[in-house]
Amino acid sequence: MMRFKGKVAHKFAESPLLELRLPAWRSRLMALLILLSFVVLIGRAFYLQIIDTDFLQEKGESRYRRDIEISASRGRIADRHGDVLAISTPMRSIWAVPPAVQLTPEQTQQLAALLETDAQTLSRKLATDRPFVFLRRQIPPPVAAQVAALKLPGIGQDKEYRRFYPTGEMTAHMVGFTGVDDEGLEGAELAFHGQLLGTPGSRSVIKDRRGQIVEDVGSIKPPQDGEDISLALDSKVQYLAYSQLKQAIADRKAKAGGVVVLDARTGEILALANWPTYNPNNRASLSGGQLRNRALTDTFEPGSTLKPFTIAVAMETGRVRFDSLINCAPGRLRIGNATISDTHRYGVLSVAEVIQKSSNVGSAKIAAMLPAQVMWEMFDSVGFGQVPNLGFPGEVSGRLRPWKTWRPIEQATMSFGHGISVSLLQLARAYSVFARDGDLVPLSLTRIGSSRPRGTQVFSPRTAREVRAMLEMAVRPGGTAPKAQIPGYRVAGKTGTARKLENGRYTTKNYVASFVGFAPASDPRLIVAVMIDEPRGKYYGGEVAAPVFAAVMAGTLRTLGIAPDAPLEVAHSGKPATKARL
Repeated sequence: MMRFKGKVAHKFAESPLLELRLPAWRSRLMALLILLSFVVLIGRAFYLQIIDTDFLQEKGESRYRRDIEISASRGRIADRHGDVLAISTPMRSIWAVPPAVQLTPEQTQQLAALLETDAQTLSRKLATDRPFVFLRRQIPPPVAAQVAALKLPGIGQDKEYRRFYPTGEMTAHMVGFTGVDDEGLEGAELAFHGQLLGTPGSRSVIKDRRGQIVEDVGSIKPPQDGEDISLALDSKVQYLAYSQLKQAIADRKAKAGGVVVLDARTGEILALANWPTYNPNNRASLSGGQLRNRALTDTFEPGSTLKPFTIAVAMETGRVRFDSLINCAPGRLRIGNATISDTHRYGVLSVAEVIQKSSNVGSAKIAAMLPAQVMWEMFDSVGFGQVPNLGFPGEVSGRLRPWKTWRPIEQATMSFGHGISVSLLQLARAYSVFARDGDLVPLSLTRIGSSRPRGTQVFSPRTAREVRAMLEMAVRPGGTAPKAQIPGYRVAGKTGTARKLENGRYTTKNYVASFVGFAPASDPRLIVAVMIDEPRGKYYGGEVAAPVFAAVMAGTLRTLGIAPDAPLEVAHSGKPATKARL
């Protein structure tokens, strides 16, 4: 026994704590718990390794096995005859797993050359902390094969598709284009994106630690290609519209323009051309105003092309007849503080001659016979102020103000197309009420076959036929558009010349020239609408737009094999249309 400063120290072996005895049941309990733990571990191991092997198998495969998406081919876009307008071609994308990339300077130079970039830019992409980066998208398969031959660690490639447009800028605004990820961005590519887009598949592969595929295990889900779309567009008619519009824009040094060709019987859009345009195959230039599908997205004041609608509703409501007389002398009409003028001083004109001569005064006097609400309802019923609902991107409704806000001068000017704005497609569609028996036909971007859709009745068949005869007079000598005549065919149509509204005032420098018509007038098959924006020199619709109409209509009639309905010598005879020819 040792003493430390008065205290007694005991040896460890003689500690009183060691003399305490634990109950026997505690040791047995601890042994039992340890035994049970071993049983649970053995049972769990047996369950995972013998009974339920999926969990460990999944964890193991996650270290080396990957599911890779297999791209689906986007559906083709074709015209009504099956000619391809948009098709997907197989390409490759080159990607990298930066942490696994270990390239020598020489390998970096080789890869950069194949990817058409410089070594410094490539090195910056590979220096990122991101686990995955694209090095180049949509490269040709032969180039991708050269990249694969380098066998670079951490560099891989996948199959994808690039959209190709055989007809280029000719059909650009109708077909549109896709982005690098195959999503529709414009035109039919966007309008029918859901149908064109396929469903990607997947396949399982085994990769090494560098990200290289060492074994293809097999396909999990095959890809489903997108649905093909057949547009109503006719490539031959589209070429006629595009080439004639392009030439007219160049000849008149105009700012822009558009042409729409409709099948009067079915409402199918056979052609839709705009200028300026773009080449959808050149991705570097896909920006700016050239992308605008002006025939649907831009509006303009249609001018005198609206006079037939004013006269039609006046005839329909019994205010005037075909041969009713309107005093247009002395060529001016004062309404409030404003004065409406004609280009020539006409005396007394029949209602038919108001259309033939395009008298603003005559149209305004006829409009004054109508309640504002009646005129508004007529404009509304032919589609003005409404989105066409084709599903096409960027469609606009135009401007048609509520009739309760109209002043007398505004009702007068609307009768000849000022104070109201429409798109070229709206205007072309509205003329179907005269090309048909007074019913408004729905339009279609896609081919609908031989079926003829039912239209919405706007005017009686008699009114439609009488206005059709007036429009035929406008194209003959003595009318405003003799340059719209086509040898061998009876043509009906109307010119439009409107000053542009700039900064709240009508300019005297810039105009919009337009013409809308149909043929053969005896049994209308086609409607063609033309708009030329800011032509230089001559600017009247009869001088600028009517010749484009004649060229496009004549070519389309012959292309579609539509039989003539007038002898060649009669087409320019100058005989006035009569009610006997309705």
